[in-house]
Amino acid sequence: MTEPANSSSGSPVRRVAFLGLGVMGYPMAGHLAKAGLDVTVYNRTHAKAEQWVAEHGGQAARTPREAASKADLVLACVGNDDDLRSITLGADGAFAGMTPGAAFVDHTTASANVARELAEIADARGLAFIDAPVSGGQAGAQNGKLTIMCGGAKHVFERIHTTLDHYATAVTLIGPAGAGQLAKMVNQICIAGLVQGLSEAVNFGQLSGLDMPLVLDVIGKGAAASWQMDNRGKTMIDGKFDYGFAVDWMRKDLGFCLDEAKRNGASLPVTALVDQFYGDIQALGGSRFDTSSLIWRLRKLKS
Repeated sequence: MTEPANSSSGSPVRRVAFLGLGVMGYPMAGHLAKAGLDVTVYNRTHAKAEQWVAEHGGQAARTPREAASKADLVLACVGNDDDLRSITLGADGAFAGMTPGAAFVDHTTASANVARELAEIADARGLAFIDAPVSGGQAGAQNGKLTIMCGGAKHVFERIHTTLDHYATAVTLIGPAGAGQLAKMVNQICIAGLVQGLSEAVNFGQLSGLDMPLVLDVIGKGAAASWQMDNRGKTMIDGKFDYGFAVDWMRKDLGFCLDEAKRNGASLPVTALVDQFYGDIQALGGSRFDTSSLIWRLRKLKS
């Protein structure tokens, strides 16, 4: 891999571009501006980029290429593999505007295949690519407390990770290109099983006539404790499902997990089953509910 300029000198990143201002990207880019970096933003809906500039300063670009043209570091957080290719490749893509030695960090939860593909293309152009999916949800992005799993070259990671620290509490290099995405798949597999188990437990407790907020307070101090229980248990009891990651996006992520499992031979029976349950929620009209809506499915089935 071509070593990016200044990677050994430790020259600080000053000018950054951020591509994609959704519920995650908007606050993440905001943390960079608050840290004093010169930030140029791009969003497919330009009005959103102008709104961000009005709030945080910096500049709004009309194309990814324009946004990336003067940046030491380009960051992105978009929807899926196709969105990622659309902002990186082609005449108006970021890669066409980046200067040799610059690095591209992708926070999209995408496939490991697209991460490897773009890393190879970037390397051929004298650029660097890090796949860096995040965990922590919208609240983590807003509070600057994300966990970031990175795949790519160590010397590139060492140059850019302090920039990511502005919106993260943990930034870790997992391995080569694609390893960040694979780690995020592990994360999503864990969440799928945990949320289904929590849904069944809460539903069981309610049907048994228990005071479930009290029960969760008690068992949350023992071996059953989890982030999902602490942050979603009581909202699940109340039937509120607008707090986090949408079912549509979770199905996209679980699709990546199941596809990768076909490639590496892993058995994912629980993940495949929960993916089907999320499909039921979509069919019932809950595609934009957060992932804790698995309990809503149980209630709908009973009714």
